[in-house]
Amino acid sequence: QVQLVESGGGLVQPGASLRLSCAASETILSSNPMGWYYQTPGARRELVATLRSGRDPTLRDSVRGRFTISRDNAKNAVYLEMNSLKSEDTGVYYCYAKVSGKEYWGKGTLVTVSS
Repeated sequence: QVQLVESGGGLVQPGASLRLSCAASETILSSNPMGWYYQTPGARRELVATLRSGRDPTLRDSVRGRFTISRDNAKNAVYLEMNSLKSEDTGVYYCYAKVSGKEYWGKGTLVTVSS
C-alpha cells in the first residue's frame, strides 16, 4: 500500500509562489505517473499536472506557463512549483500516483490565494 504525504501548502497573496512536495512511502518507478490534482468545495477533483518518464508533462490549461511539475525518482517524490498564483488556484491539492493500475492519493494540502 503506497502512502503519499504532501507538504508546502499555505496562505499566500495573489502573484506569490509556493512549492508543493509529495513523498511516497515506496518506490515509484519513473514510468508510473505521479502528479497533482486539486479540488474546491462542491466541485470534482481535477487534474493540475502529471509526469511520467518518456512523455511530456500533462498540465491543466489554466496553469500552463505558471506551474512546473518535477520528480526526484531517487526520493520517490514529486513537486509542484506554483508561480504567479491567482485566487482561482485556491483549493486542496492532492498528490497522485498510479502503480500497477491502482491509484493512490495523499490526504491533501490546502492552498489559499487571497489578499
